[in-house]
Parts: sequence; structure tokens; C-alpha cells
Amino acid sequence: MTARATTLATPDGPFSLVVSDGAVLASGWTDDVASLVALVHPTLRPSDVQEVDADDASADPDLAEPAKAVAAYYAGDPHAVGRVPVRQRSGSYRELAWDVLRQVGPGERVTYTEYAARTGRPAAVRAAAGACATNAAALFVPCHRVLRSDGSLGGFRYGLAIKERLLAREARA
Repeated sequence: MTARATTLATPDGPFSLVVSDGAVLASGWTDDVASLVALVHPTLRPSDVQEVDADDASADPDLAEPAKAVAAYYAGDPHAVGRVPVRQRSGSYRELAWDVLRQVGPGERVTYTEYAARTGRPAAVRAAAGACATNAAALFVPCHRVLRSDGSLGGFRYGLAIKERLLAREARA
């Protein structure tokens, strides 16, 4: 499988996308595309990744929609990233959990306990946290909207400062 990748400048630092057949496979606040590709499930992991300059991403058939959604998100439309297809693979619970997470709206915050309940398995708090921890498509699958039961931020692969800024940006929008 071949994928396309680009790194965009955002107020939170470089944000890279790995996309195949119009769906985001991986994304996050890094300029290290290889580290994102490593997060993709082996059954979806591309054997070839063609990197596209950010200036050309909006004209690329695979990258245009996700790149425009990231730009729209940072321009004040936090719903834009939710309209972009995402493709991730894992066990049935994690795949369900990622789908459920995409239904947590901008500005909404849920605890891991509430998140587990939304998946239909209220006792699966650790499994819900595991779905967040293994999410390869940051921003498009908004794991940053999940907090600890005490309301604290918890963890985030790209750092708590970015998580805090994302939540603040969404609260303002």
C-alpha cells in the first residue's frame, strides 16, 4: 500500500498527516512522519510513503481534504476534522471505541469512565484508556477530549501543553 504524507505548520507546532485512499491513517504534532507510520496497524501500514510539501498538499488528491480540515480547525471550525474519513484497525472494542470517540463533540469533555460507558461497556475503563493511548489519528479521533475522573488532563502523546491548548481552542469556538 502507498500513502501520502505532509507536515503542516500549526500554532501548536508541526502537524503531520499520513493518508491513503482519502482516509487518515495517522496524524499528530510531529514532523517525524516515520514515527507516525509506525503507529499504523500492521495490516494498514503503507510500504511506501510519498512525502508532499505542505505548499502542495491542498492540490494533492489524497491530502487535500485532511490538510484543509486541519487549516479550518485552526481557523476556528473545530468540526472540520470530524468530517474527514479515518482508517484504523485493532480489536473490535478499540475500533468501536475510536468510532465512539469521534462522536465526542468539540468543546465537550468526557472522563475515561464516561467514555467507557458510551462504548456500552461501563466497566471497560482501562480498555477505553487503551483506545486513547493507541489512537494513531490524533485530532481526527479526538482523544484529547478525554480526561481523568478527577477532571485533570491525564496523558497525551504530544504533551499536555498541546492538549490544554486544543481544549481551550475548542471551548472558545
